Amino acid sequence: MKQKIVIQVPMRCESCRKKALKIASKATGRVNSVALEGADRDRVVVIGEDVDTVSLAKDFRKKFCHANIVSVEEVKEKKEEKKEEKKEEKKEKKLEKLPCCDYRPPCPPWPPYVVCEYPVVDNSICVVM
Repeated sequence: MKQKIVIQVPMRCESCRKKALKIASKATGRVNSVALEGADRDRVVVIGEDVDTVSLAKDFRKKFCHANIVSVEEVKEKKEEKKEEKKEEKKEKKLEKLPCCDYRPPCPPWPPYVVCEYPVVDNSICVVM
């Protein structure tokens, strides 16, 4: 059973956040992903199978002195599969809408650009410039 665990941990700096991510990644069980959430990035989200929530909270309390378990919920995978199927169907529909013989002739070349129309006398500098 895949579950999503959210634990609030007081973290003040980036090094604390890195330590929290390391602790979460070494949790007992199979951890699939670890992320930070919240406005202050003070919530650690762990998604995995057979992850022991209590021992994870104890590990956080050893390092940060405080840790509150916010939520533990089951992750449903059926929605992800449906989204992937819909994306594949959309790609197939886009391919079907394209005409098979869409040929456009190349653009005509630009006319030559003339810098100075006045005749140059005695290899002097151009009057226009």
